[in-house]
Amino acid sequence: MKPINVGLLGIGTVGGGTFEVLRRNEEEITRRAGRPIRISVIADKNVEHARSVAGDSVRITDDAFAVIADPDVDIVVELIGGYGVARELMLGAIANGKHVVTANKALLAMHGNEIFEAARRKGVMVAFEAAVAGGIPIIKALREGLSANRIEWFAGIINGTTNFILSEMRDKGLAFADVLLEAQMLGYAEADPTFDIEGVDAAHKATIMSAIAFGIPMQFGAAHVEGISNLQSIDIAYAGQLGYRIKLLGIARRRPEGVELRVHPTLIPKDRLLANVEGPMNAILVHGDAVGPTMYYGPGAGAEPTASAVIADLVDVTRLHTADPEHRVPHLAFQSDQVLDVKVLPIEDVVTSYYLRLRVDDKPGVLAEITRILADSNISIEAMIQRQAEEGESRTDIIMLTHRTLERNANAALRQIEALDVVRGDITKLRMESLQ
Repeated sequence: MKPINVGLLGIGTVGGGTFEVLRRNEEEITRRAGRPIRISVIADKNVEHARSVAGDSVRITDDAFAVIADPDVDIVVELIGGYGVARELMLGAIANGKHVVTANKALLAMHGNEIFEAARRKGVMVAFEAAVAGGIPIIKALREGLSANRIEWFAGIINGTTNFILSEMRDKGLAFADVLLEAQMLGYAEADPTFDIEGVDAAHKATIMSAIAFGIPMQFGAAHVEGISNLQSIDIAYAGQLGYRIKLLGIARRRPEGVELRVHPTLIPKDRLLANVEGPMNAILVHGDAVGPTMYYGPGAGAEPTASAVIADLVDVTRLHTADPEHRVPHLAFQSDQVLDVKVLPIEDVVTSYYLRLRVDDKPGVLAEITRILADSNISIEAMIQRQAEEGESRTDIIMLTHRTLERNANAALRQIEALDVVRGDITKLRMESLQ
């Protein structure tokens, strides 16, 4: 049977892994797909590097636009990354009637609505399993495996770099800057780690998952995004004393008023499965009304784990290559005319619990003033630690865990507390989730 011809754009870490896994597992993949899947042309600016990876069996060019225009190419695999030329290439491939497989979460989070509409009009597929959580098949699970369910919420560790950093900060008691340097030396963090440590990468992925889970457009601009660069090791230690661990979570929750979509450091109970995901691993907990909680765990990055997802998409597209477009699985799980423009709620409309750390004068009546303000705002306290001031110290830490409340109310109460003469500096506030 005639092979499916693939044009590979970019043969870096993931592209090289895709080439190697396709070559190594060629027979098994052909048995699954029903016909051979062959990389017939590779585009990469570094032609010499591409040749060193692919050898002489594949045509190599430095012109990606020639690949998307090649009439012999059936599927374009975009592994270039970024928003600029990748968007132009993807839309060009779609316009030329090519199916597209991509790992580009940033492009889809920012321009996915435009890309999917272009693909729908042209009758081609855009597959993107590798864009979220590396080798974990979370897109297929949300889009197909859980299609009987009304997805209520999901919470995920979807950035391995930050999870490694938080694990090391907790286990070794090190400061953020020291562990970031270690992560860069080990190859877990980029030279410029901004997208990872500031939560942007996780927000891209959470945006994509929320669109599929709830049948809404991509709304990255409405997501609330906080990273871990300001997180202090003392808060990780206090959280541990109270029975919690801190993870950077991507969270989306369906509410009657709209959808919560947020990324931030989060305290979760130590006995939850997500709390025990360590190092660079990823995990996503999804709650459906029929199935209840389901969890998906595995490597969130790396050459071959991500290649596993790219090739799974290639197999899917190959199977459906000649299918009627109306009978394919929709890009965002819901039929295109059933995607609802539901509002993403601002962070002040989120309801959750809080960890609070206050630096206060060590004298009588301080705690009473603070708890009075919280009580007046209908914020109740679940647990508290008051650290004993060391000899000669005039100030101490109070750590409180609250019950669930509206963020707007919590912020208003904290402003009043910070204005007290006995409170020194800003209050540290971290959100908490029970994940029940």
